[in-house]
Amino acid sequence: MNKSESFESGSTKPPVALIAGPTASGKSDCAVRLALALKARGREAVVINADSAQVYADLAILSARPSVEEMQGVEHRLFGEWDGAQACSAADWARRAREVVAEVHAAGAVPILAGGTGLYLSTLLNGIAPVPAIDPAVREDVRAMPLADAYAALQVEDPARAALLAPADAARITRALEVVRSTGRPLAVWQAERVGGIANEIALHPAILLPDRATLYARCDARFAKMLALGAIDEVKALLERKLDPALPVMRAIGVPEIAAFLRGEITLEEAESRGAQATRNYAKRQFTWFRRQPPADWPRVLNDAFSELEVFATLLRTSGLT
Repeated sequence: MNKSESFESGSTKPPVALIAGPTASGKSDCAVRLALALKARGREAVVINADSAQVYADLAILSARPSVEEMQGVEHRLFGEWDGAQACSAADWARRAREVVAEVHAAGAVPILAGGTGLYLSTLLNGIAPVPAIDPAVREDVRAMPLADAYAALQVEDPARAALLAPADAARITRALEVVRSTGRPLAVWQAERVGGIANEIALHPAILLPDRATLYARCDARFAKMLALGAIDEVKALLERKLDPALPVMRAIGVPEIAAFLRGEITLEEAESRGAQATRNYAKRQFTWFRRQPPADWPRVLNDAFSELEVFATLLRTSGLT
C-alpha cells in the first residue's frame, strides 16, 4: 500500500480516514467514534465497509455487521450491498468504493474506510493490474495440470514469479501461469501498470488496530458464540435453501461450512462452535500478520485498546473544517 499526501504536508486534497486490522479488533466501534468526533466539530462522516464478508446481504450475523444501535446514527455504506449469488471481487468492491468516496466528498463529508480485507484496501488505494481476460482455453489447460507440472512450467515461463511462490500455492501458481501464457507478459509486468487507485487523489489518515493477540483470540471465541445465540444457524439454513454454488465466497465465509456441517448432521453443535471459533482465530492471525507487515511503516499501529481516536486522528480532526 502507498501513503497518500496528508494534511500535515499542506495538502488540500479531500480527506479519507482508514481504520483497518484483524477481525474483532474494534474497527467498527472506532469508526463510529471517529464519525461522532467529526460531527461534534461540524463535519459529517460516512463509514464505508472494507470487509469482504460484510458486503453480502446474506451474512448479517456471521459477518458481525454493525447493528442499527451500534451505528449510533452514523451513515454506513457498502454493508450488505451484494447478494450472495454474486461474488464480490476486490476489483468490484474498489469500483463501488471509489464511487461512494466521491459521493461522500461531494456532500462535504469525510469517508471512513473500515474493514479487515487488505486486498480490498490495497486495490482501492493503489489500483489494479489491467490484466486482459484470460483465454478460456488457456485457463482450462492450466487448471487441468497437476500442481507440480504447473509449478515446473512457471519456473520456465516466469521464473521470477515462481521464485516468490511456494510449490504448494496452487491458486497463485495457476494464476501466474495462465496470465503469462494468455497475455505473453509476466504478472509482475501487469502489476507495475496498476490503474484506478485513489491514493494520489486524497489525503489519507490511516490507523491499524493490532490489539494484544490473546485478547483478540478471546474475542474471536466470544464473538462466534454470540453469533450462534443471535441466529447464525438460521442464517446458514437460509443460505443452504438457496442452493447456491458451494464455490461462491458467501458459502465459504467463516462459520458457514461449520454450521452447514452441523445442519447436515455431520458434526454436533459443540463441534461446529469449536471449529467456527478456531477458523475465526486462524483468520485473525493471518490478518494480524498481514497488517503488521504490509501497510507502510509510517501508518500508525494501535497496539492496545487503551487508545483515543482523538489522538490517533488528531490531524484529521484538527482540519475537519477543510474541504
